[in-house]
Amino acid sequence: MSTEALLDLEHPSPAPKPVARVYGEPLASLPLDLYIPPEALEVFLETFEGPLDLLLYLIRRQNVNVLDIPMAELTRQYLGYVEMMRRTQLELAAEYLLMAAVLIEIKSRLLLPRPPAPHGEEVEDPRAELVRRLLEYERMKAAAQAIDALPMAERDFALVRVWFDRVSTARLAHVEPADLRAAWAALVQRARVNRHHLVTREQLSVRAEMSRLLKALPPGRYAEFTTLFAEHADVPHLVVTFLAVLELAREQLVDVTQAEPYAPIHVHAKGETAFALAAENE
Repeated sequence: MSTEALLDLEHPSPAPKPVARVYGEPLASLPLDLYIPPEALEVFLETFEGPLDLLLYLIRRQNVNVLDIPMAELTRQYLGYVEMMRRTQLELAAEYLLMAAVLIEIKSRLLLPRPPAPHGEEVEDPRAELVRRLLEYERMKAAAQAIDALPMAERDFALVRVWFDRVSTARLAHVEPADLRAAWAALVQRARVNRHHLVTREQLSVRAEMSRLLKALPPGRYAEFTTLFAEHADVPHLVVTFLAVLELAREQLVDVTQAEPYAPIHVHAKGETAFALAAENE
């Protein structure tokens, strides 16, 4: 036996990778009489919705982690697909060529030495932006598939429309007295919450208060100033009474006197003129 035969026995060559599987059985080579139509690649490529979809397919087929993409192998496979697309569909290959340029740029940045990062900072991975876009696209694709799995009218079931000649009337529910009481209580409570308080102002007249004071001050008698004010009068009444005293003093119908500083103030009317004025005001 020759030396080459002995080497083949000691180190057998690995089995060829199957090109396809038919009903689960590996197929080492394509049959010679197999006919592949020219539009077969076009049908295959149209199953991808864009370059990100193709990248995600290549990554999942290799069963690698998206966060640790082997850029060299991924770029090689992607460019192979793009080359096949360029031969058949120039219009479809435009956006895929743009992604190919991005992959080549990322691969070049990985091969070049990275500059040292500033103190306390990490060097940005050139694949970070691509990984972010792939993960976002994968989430959107999974959400779209979940929505598509929901029952859809005219696809999973048909809408049936039935016409009736007789119009049915809706039956009203029976109302109990307790329901009416509860509804009335709710209305009363709402009215209490929305109740508005109307503030009215009493019409006060200084002239009328002057007449009242003149009647309370007979001639020749002195009245203490504080006794002219009602005991439980509110602020508006106190102000009107005080203005009436000042107006009477200005018109010289009353005298306002004080024996000494800090002594009580006294008021008395001047003769019959004050009584005549009080009678006229009535």
